[in-house]
Amino acid sequence: MEFLERIIAFSNDILWSYVLVVMLIALGLWFSFKTGFVQLRMFREMIRLLKEGVSHDGGHAHISSFQAFCISTASRVGVGNIAGIAIAIMVGGPGAIFWMWVIAVIGAASGFTESTLAQIYKVRDPKTFGFRGGPAYYIRNCLGSSKAAALFAVLISVTFGLCFNSVQSNTISLSLNATFGLNRAVAGAFVTVLSGIVIFGGLKRIASLSSWLVPIMASLYLLLALVIVLMNITHIPAMLVTIVSQAFSPDAAVGGIGAAILTGAKRGLFSNEAGMGSVPNAAATAFVSHPVKQGLVQALGVFVDTLLVCTASACIVLLFDGYADSGKTGIELVQLALTSQLGSFAGVLLSVMVFMFAFSSIAGNYYYGESNIQFFSTKPVYLLIFRILVVAMVAFGSVAELPFVWNLADLFMALMAIVNLVAIALLGRNAFMALKDYRDQKKAGVADPVFHPEKLIDRRGIEAWGNDA
Repeated sequence: MEFLERIIAFSNDILWSYVLVVMLIALGLWFSFKTGFVQLRMFREMIRLLKEGVSHDGGHAHISSFQAFCISTASRVGVGNIAGIAIAIMVGGPGAIFWMWVIAVIGAASGFTESTLAQIYKVRDPKTFGFRGGPAYYIRNCLGSSKAAALFAVLISVTFGLCFNSVQSNTISLSLNATFGLNRAVAGAFVTVLSGIVIFGGLKRIASLSSWLVPIMASLYLLLALVIVLMNITHIPAMLVTIVSQAFSPDAAVGGIGAAILTGAKRGLFSNEAGMGSVPNAAATAFVSHPVKQGLVQALGVFVDTLLVCTASACIVLLFDGYADSGKTGIELVQLALTSQLGSFAGVLLSVMVFMFAFSSIAGNYYYGESNIQFFSTKPVYLLIFRILVVAMVAFGSVAELPFVWNLADLFMALMAIVNLVAIALLGRNAFMALKDYRDQKKAGVADPVFHPEKLIDRRGIEAWGNDA
């Protein structure tokens, strides 16, 4: 087992630090130029569409645009946005935050492209009459590669449905144990039961949970960070100067400017998941009149994740004078920074937030697995087996030590992302054409653009779009 762990850890170092980061940045830049920097030029439209999604229910069978946005946000906005930022600062220095911001802007174009493609190639669910889709579906239905599609479906099901969910439950049990002295087995049992209720309730229950839990947890955390910012308002200019200056300083961290860039890039890319292939699974479920609508909404999710939540964590840490010499990192450093500013009650508040972040991630992660299990078969028995495995992994993660699971999940996610990046690079032109069609309709005065498949040159694999889509 130790030998296998070393091989997986070594593979992660190569894939994460070099191949995958280069691919994500290169394709993010390419998508940015090909779409005319849609993530900046259409930012106001993103906000408008998100508001529109809040007021428009998807109906009994369908998931609304806002609910799909919340499912994806529930998965990607997790404890990594808290603990991961503290680790990034300690490894890459404050300058890592600047590069995290840059990568978020670049990655939003990839997020737009993959989510638009997921909408174009979504399929109807014969049982719920809703939709499902994602990379496995557009790889098989348009590119015609069943083996690559199956590989992606396996990788994401294991990574998110099993490995990452065990990590989330592990974080919850550790946090409840540290703050309240609650036995980890008891905490695990509590989390497992709650997870089972949500998971066996199906997509509509997950969507309902996410649509109210995600806004609450994000708002509470941002409010907490805002209080600390206001308490230290005179130090904000100095903090920003430090972030920018150390982003280009050879002495920014132990590894110099390279460490700042690489750490910030990794944190940004792996936190917001842009281009990774996970978010499209949620994006495909939305009932919208045009694929670009959901592409824009999901691109906004990249900004929410990185520019808001991750930046909030950065402010909490950097406005704590003793962060560099504290000897702490991760969630412990954030907790120390909070208690030093707000008192001991902040530790309890953080534990509540960690529970909300991690539990919502369990629900969002599970759905990614469910969608891809149904890619193989819609027989209820296979979904039942998968649900049982997910609940079992939640229980296991609550009491286990998980460095091996973390490394295994990171490796699977790297391989999954590479498969998806190749696919969206090949299919990207269809997302660009859909964007042009959307823009043309808006310029022509159409208030609510409608997508017609004939607007694309290649219409292979398009199943769900018709007169009633």
